[in-house]
Amino acid sequence: MKPTVHDIARIAGVSLATVDRVLNGRPGVRGVTREKVEKAIASLGYVRDLAAANLAKGRTYRFTFILPSNDNSFMIGLGREVEAAMQRSSVERTRIEILRVPAFDAPALVAALEAVGSAPPDGVALVAIDEPGVRAAVEKLAEAGIAVVTLVSDLSGSARHHYAGIDNIAAGRTAANLMGRFLSKVDGRVGVLAGSMMVRDHRERLEGFLSVLSEDFPQVAILPVMEARDDAAAAEALVREALRRHVGLNGIYSLGAGNRGLIRALREVAPEKRPVVIAHELTHSTREALLDGMIDAVLNQDAGHEVRSAIRVLKAKADGLPVLAAQERIRIDIFLKDNLP
Repeated sequence: MKPTVHDIARIAGVSLATVDRVLNGRPGVRGVTREKVEKAIASLGYVRDLAAANLAKGRTYRFTFILPSNDNSFMIGLGREVEAAMQRSSVERTRIEILRVPAFDAPALVAALEAVGSAPPDGVALVAIDEPGVRAAVEKLAEAGIAVVTLVSDLSGSARHHYAGIDNIAAGRTAANLMGRFLSKVDGRVGVLAGSMMVRDHRERLEGFLSVLSEDFPQVAILPVMEARDDAAAAEALVREALRRHVGLNGIYSLGAGNRGLIRALREVAPEKRPVVIAHELTHSTREALLDGMIDAVLNQDAGHEVRSAIRVLKAKADGLPVLAAQERIRIDIFLKDNLP
C-alpha cells in the first residue's frame, strides 16, 4: 500500500497542514520541523505528486530543447519525441520550445545557449558538443539557476545537471564483442564510420570499441576513422573508397549516423564479400538493412525515453528535488533481424 500524507504526519508527529507546507515548499515551518517531515518522507519512500502540487500552485514549467538540424534519422526522431511532448504540454503543465542549430557547429550551439540565457526558462536540454565555448555557456546557465540536461551526447565534467542517454563506452564495447564474435578468429581489418570526433558520444563509442578489440580480439586490425559528419552522401563515398582500397575489409562499425549512404555502398558488394556491419539506431533504413542482410546488428537507444527522462529531471531540478537514478537509466537494446520489434 502506498504511503500517504497521513502516514507522514503520524511518523513526524506534525499536523497535515505542516506536511502540506513542506511538500509544497511554503513558508511557516521551523527548520527542525521541516527536517522531521523530510526524514519521514524518506523513510516511507513517499513519492511526491508534482503534477498535482503544481496544478494546485498553477505552475507551468518552461523548457527549451536545443537540437541539431541535419538529415540524421535518429535526431529527426528525437525532434518528433519533443514535439509529442509539446502536444502533451497542457496536461503536463509544460511549455516547450525547440531551437535548432546546424549539426557539429559549436559556435551556433553557443549562440543558442546564450540566447536562451537572455530570457531564462526553467530548464534547457541540449545535444552537446564537447568544446570549451559550449562548456562555458552551460556553466553560465547553471550559475543563473537554470537546470541543464545533456541529451544523447554528454558534456561530463561540466556544470550540466544530468545526462539523458546511453552509456556510450558500454555501447562501443558491446559493438566490439559482437564484431569479434561475428568475425570469429579471422585476421581481418575493420573500418570505423563516425560522424565527428567533436562529440563525446562518438569518441566514447570508439574508445569502448577499441579497448575490447585490443584486449580480446588482437588479430583484428582497425583502419583510420572515417568522419562523415552524419551525412549520407559523405558516408557513401567514404565507405565505397574504403571497400575499394582495402580488399580484406572484414567489418564496419558505424558508430554515428549516415547509414543510408553506408547501405547504398554495401549494395554494390557481392553478398559473399560483404563485411560484417554493426550500426547504431533502429531507423527505417537500418531495419530494412537488417532484414536484407546488409547490416548484422543494430544498437539502439529509446529517443522517447530520453526526452521523457530529460523533462522529468528538469522538473525535479526546478523543484529542488532529487533525481531517481534507476528511473532515468537509458538501456542499450541490441537488435538482429530475428528479434526486431
